[in-house]
Amino acid sequence: MKPAKNTFWSRYGRYVMLAVTATAFAALFTFVYLRHGQRNVQSAPVLTGIASDMRKDTSAWTHQERDASEMLRDIREHNVTAIGVSPSAILVSTGDGAKYYVTDHNSAFSNALLLGEMKADARSPYQLVWLPDANIHTGSARWMDALDKARDAISVLLPLLLIGGLAWFMRREMTGAARLLERTPALSFDDVIGAGEAKAALSDIQAYLTNPKQFTGLGVRAPCGILMTGGPGVGKTRLAQALAGECGANFISITGSYFSAKYYGVGIQKVKHLFELARKNAPTVIFIDEADGLAKRTDTGGGPVEAESNRIINQLLAEMDGFASNEGVIIVAATNHPDNLDEALRRPGRFDRTVQVRLPDVEDRAEIIRFYAQKLTSKAADIDFNQLARLTTGLSPATLAMVVNQAGLVARKAGDDRVAAKHFVEAIKIARIGDVNGAERALTEDERTRIAVHEAGHGLVAALLGTGILEEVTILPRGGALGVALITKTQDKHLYRESEMRNEIQVLLGGRNAELLMFSEASSGAAQDLQEASRISLDMVSKFGFNADGNLFSLAALPAQYAGLQMKSAIGHANILLKDLNEACYSLLHENEPVLRAIAEQLLESETVPGETVYRLIEEHKATRERLHLAEPVAAA
Repeated sequence: MKPAKNTFWSRYGRYVMLAVTATAFAALFTFVYLRHGQRNVQSAPVLTGIASDMRKDTSAWTHQERDASEMLRDIREHNVTAIGVSPSAILVSTGDGAKYYVTDHNSAFSNALLLGEMKADARSPYQLVWLPDANIHTGSARWMDALDKARDAISVLLPLLLIGGLAWFMRREMTGAARLLERTPALSFDDVIGAGEAKAALSDIQAYLTNPKQFTGLGVRAPCGILMTGGPGVGKTRLAQALAGECGANFISITGSYFSAKYYGVGIQKVKHLFELARKNAPTVIFIDEADGLAKRTDTGGGPVEAESNRIINQLLAEMDGFASNEGVIIVAATNHPDNLDEALRRPGRFDRTVQVRLPDVEDRAEIIRFYAQKLTSKAADIDFNQLARLTTGLSPATLAMVVNQAGLVARKAGDDRVAAKHFVEAIKIARIGDVNGAERALTEDERTRIAVHEAGHGLVAALLGTGILEEVTILPRGGALGVALITKTQDKHLYRESEMRNEIQVLLGGRNAELLMFSEASSGAAQDLQEASRISLDMVSKFGFNADGNLFSLAALPAQYAGLQMKSAIGHANILLKDLNEACYSLLHENEPVLRAIAEQLLESETVPGETVYRLIEEHKATRERLHLAEPVAAA
């Protein structure tokens, strides 16, 4: 399909060029007319003798320059026969035949001294000649003459430059930043690790772009577009590039803010230009990143901004509906906030399929880390990529790439010439928690003790309840935390049982209960723990139906304006749940108080306790209790 020829430039460009040409001719005509009029100025009807020669040729007077005082003396002594006044000098002829000039830029001296009114019946002793075209190039007059010519040229060219610049600026605004990549992306689906669901959805688009007859032969309408949703850094842009690479199609990448403009109507022209460019270079993949920047249409009539946004979206809808003439053009949009898109864009026939690009699972994470680690000088035998994958649950591919690069930075900071497993572990801690911030220097000994007990409580409860693998407990401040109990999941989970959520809450309450057990009072360090525990408990009773009284109604089903009225009852049930779990957590810590003390003491001594040490202390405590339990009947006998 050939692109439409009736573009903005072809319709209005000719008028702009005519206006520029007309302005140029008008300016040139005015300039020539004024210069010609100056040449015809005559100050005296009849000139004779030396004055006539001066009018014809001034070269004889330009060889000798004298001071203005000599000219005044010659005038007072009536030794002057002719004086010629030019814009830059005064030419003087004396009675003894001398010819000289006096520099007089812009005729300032001649206006002051020579052009006054004469007395009645007085006769001038010399002839005064006006020489408008005399060009006396002496001293600074040369530079002033060059500046005058430059000023005249600028006065003519400046309007032309302004008009041309305005035309160029408007044309650039209407085409926007939409450009074809110079080369088709070299990526393929095999280069994108994971994202199986998204790849399957994009395979239909690939089949259409590579062999459209498969669709037209069956009478099937070609796919129009795909809306990819997912968190930041999950690989939406990379998947779109892989689609273009698989099909050998051209690729245009823009963002949702591309269509916004400063001037009314320019956004609509950008939409038209985008689709004209795509049709002209079909097959083409148009990738719109951050598509939620288009916002939604409004019917409130809020003002010109809302009206222009509505017009832009309407034009985009019209262009997408024209897919009968858009053969070989596919739109792939990506957004983190699909609810912010206009409903008309999301209906079938425009974006035929909505694909959730999910975070990579444990196997995909191991493969991604291995892929990026190939670029590092690392000890491959020392690195367990599966363990690193377990430590990075919930991290996106972009974050994993950052982790690998951070591992190299950690190795450089440590002075090592190769990247080892310990550097990767430290990089993961930095990504998940934050870097060591040195805040321990400002902590008192009492605060360090409380932090050690608090973190020991978290780690001990997590290890006892089996909520994950306890990697380590540390009181080294990281990010905004004064201490951390690093717990990883054995596998990615999408469904959580009630017992698992109850255990999670107990882990969060473990730090506060450890302080209560050891010091008989808690500190403000449990604020974030209580906030997260309250959120989970509220979701349990208000959304998931985990109520003690069997209430299955979900507050999520209520409109926002009515949900708040029922929140008081939900908060009451959540508080009851928190109290029950808090008592269970306290009892669990009380039973294992020797282990809690041992972990806290080691934290104060070495600042970091590995998870293996915690598990060993738990097993030793269990063995001791069993021995005491068996010894009690013997003692009683």
